[in-house]
Amino acid sequence: MRKQTVIISFIIIMFFFIFGCSKDEKAGKDLAQKKESEAPGRTELSNTYPLTGEKTNQVVDNRAIAVMINNHPKARPQTGLSQADLVFEILAEGNITRLMALFQSEQPEEVGPVRSARPYYFNTADDYGALYVYHGAADFIEAMLVGGAADYLNGAHYDNDGYLFKRANFRVAPHNSYLQFDSVYEVAEEKGYDITADHEALLFLEEEEISNVGGTTATEVSFKYNTTPLRYVYNKETEQYQRYNGQSQTVELNTEQSIQLDNVFILETNHEIVDDAGRREIDLASGGNAYLLQKGTVQKIQWENRDGRIIPVREGEPIGLVPGKTWINVIPKNPGLDGVTIIE
Repeated sequence: MRKQTVIISFIIIMFFFIFGCSKDEKAGKDLAQKKESEAPGRTELSNTYPLTGEKTNQVVDNRAIAVMINNHPKARPQTGLSQADLVFEILAEGNITRLMALFQSEQPEEVGPVRSARPYYFNTADDYGALYVYHGAADFIEAMLVGGAADYLNGAHYDNDGYLFKRANFRVAPHNSYLQFDSVYEVAEEKGYDITADHEALLFLEEEEISNVGGTTATEVSFKYNTTPLRYVYNKETEQYQRYNGQSQTVELNTEQSIQLDNVFILETNHEIVDDAGRREIDLASGGNAYLLQKGTVQKIQWENRDGRIIPVREGEPIGLVPGKTWINVIPKNPGLDGVTIIE
C-alpha cells in the first residue's frame, strides 16, 4: 500500500512538472513573439499619409496646410518645396506662374517666399480640406475669404512679426516674406480653426502595380508658360523626375536639394483673363485631356474634378498615383498638350 502511494505521488508530481514546464515554455514563446513583433523594423506600418500614399506609424490627422509660393525669377530658389506632398502650378498674371504647395506628411521649418491669394487657388485648398496661407490680396479677394470661402491666414496681418512671418534681408519685397511653419497650427487654433482632419486619401498604386505602369518612355518632358521652357527630366537612379526652369534646376535655397517627384500631372483647361490687371479665371471643374508622368513613362489620359479633387482618369476610371510626391501643372488649352514636347 505504501509502495502504491509513493507511485501515485510520483505520477502527480511529474504531471505538474511537465504541465508547468509546458505552460512556462508557452509563456516564454508568447513573450518572445510579442517582443519580436514590437522590435524596430518588424512592426507593420499602420497608417498612410493621405496625399503621398506612403506608410507610417505616425498619427496622420494633422490638417493639410496650403501655402501660396512665389515663382517669380527673383524669388527662386524657394524654400520648403522639397517637403511638399502636392504642388499646384498655375498661371497668375502675365506669364508668371504661382505655386500652391500642400504640406501634410512633412512640416518644414520655413516656407516661401509667400505671395498673394487667387480664388482658383483658395477654392482648391478648401476642396482638399487645407488651411490656406498667403500674403496679401486684392480687396475683393480678401472679402471672399473673410466671407468664408476658405479657412485662411493672411501674412499681411502678421507681416514680419517674427513669429508667423519673417522678412528676409537678402531679398526685396514682395519676394522676401517667409512663413514660419512651426507657428501655423497654434495661430490657426487661436483663430478657431480645426487643426486636425479626417483625411480622405488619394488613390495610390499598390507595390505590385507600380512595376506595370503603362505608357511610352519619357526621359524628358517640356513645355512653356513663358519664354523659358519648364522641363521634367527622369532620373533612372532615383526613379523620379527632377524639375527645371530652362537649364536651372529647381532646388532648395539653403541646401540645394533638388525637387524629386514621383508623379507629374500635366492638364489642359480653359483660361480667361477677367480684368485690366490681367487676373484670370481658370476652369478646374470641367475636365479634359492630360499627361501623367510616372517611372520614366508618360500616359495620355484625362483629368476630372471629383469632389474637389483633381484626379487622373482613363475612360472614366481613376488612375492610381505612385506613392510619393506629386506636381500638378495646369496649362492653357491653347496650345495645351500640343505644346508639350516628349523625349523618349
